[in-house]
Amino acid sequence: MRVLFSKEAPEPIGPYSQGVEVGGLIFLSGQIGLRPDTGEMANGLVEQTRQVMKNIAALLRVAGCNYSSVVKSIIYLKNLDDFAEFNKIYSEYFKETPPARTTLEVSALPRNALIEIDVIARK
Repeated sequence: MRVLFSKEAPEPIGPYSQGVEVGGLIFLSGQIGLRPDTGEMANGLVEQTRQVMKNIAALLRVAGCNYSSVVKSIIYLKNLDDFAEFNKIYSEYFKETPPARTTLEVSALPRNALIEIDVIARK
């Protein structure tokens, strides 16, 4: 197992790795809209979603991957009423062949985030 780390993604806020690589698969821990340079949360769903996607891209790069390598994503939304707005942004990153996906509404997320995304990718 290889532990993944990028200074272009926020440091973990708990006892976990940003991601790991095992047997050609990349497992990224859930990313929230924290800015890695300031540690502050982006404002609103749109900005948080874009920051999450930047964080994911940074970690995928460390693994030698990109968005086209993602085979599964799990989306945690604090409010499922944000589903359509989130989909509009998400589709900008996965234009040709979007990965399999699960979307859930949750009662709370770390640091009062509005969204969290974790992904599995392949080398």
